[in-house]
Amino acid sequence: MTGFLQRLAGHEVIPERVVVVVAHPDDEVLAAGSRMDRMADLTVIHITDGSPRDMQDAQREGFSTREDYAALRRREVVAAMDALGAEPELLCYWHPDKESVLHGPAILDQLTLDLAGASAVITHAYEHGHPDHDTAALCTRLVLDRLKEQGVEAELYEFPIYCMEDGQPVFGRFSPDPSAPETVLPLTPDDRARRNAALAAYRSQRGVLGFAGDWEERLRPAPAYDFRRPAPQKVAWYDRHGWDMTLAKWRAHADALLDREGA
Repeated sequence: MTGFLQRLAGHEVIPERVVVVVAHPDDEVLAAGSRMDRMADLTVIHITDGSPRDMQDAQREGFSTREDYAALRRREVVAAMDALGAEPELLCYWHPDKESVLHGPAILDQLTLDLAGASAVITHAYEHGHPDHDTAALCTRLVLDRLKEQGVEAELYEFPIYCMEDGQPVFGRFSPDPSAPETVLPLTPDDRARRNAALAAYRSQRGVLGFAGDWEERLRPAPAYDFRRPAPQKVAWYDRHGWDMTLAKWRAHADALLDREGA
């Protein structure tokens, strides 16, 4: 698919099938929300339902069950797509937030079906910002490798959200990689207005997304990561939050998944 990023940057209509694979509701807007109305055959896949088992987020929003909070998150997705003027196929794998790597085999098998026929796939950078972001990056790569062995190929692109570099949080920026030049999608006033309206639709995430309206949308061809090794940033932002899913635990499950796939 020649010049995919250049065509996106130029606001061209993309007729080929594009699949965006993200960890949580709202990640898709950060990836390329301003261009989703230009993707004529778009599927957005959330590998989690955005609702953690620890119930902290659900209780903050006044919910007594994880499932009710997950249902709110799905309603927010629909409202965000309306704000963008986008009409994607919306899929959710319904795994709990923060623990998607525990469900790696199931994610791989479902993604293998859902990525068939895609010309371009957009997913998270491998940057140790969130365990589910890392899982999306890993599983998407493994599935595209599966499909390639079957003679089916798609171009893989990635976007950044947050990570740690030199002991400080970095938002919306890639770790530099000369092998993977980035493209910044220029935002017109209308683009930014629609994107900000979509972010505002995620009211449950207002504490997290409040400053994201100023971010640029950045995409690049996904580098050939060695998922047996740490991400370029080396340390995990999610190790600072006291979550049960640490980088060490994620690493153990990811290695088991790589062993399963013979990767």
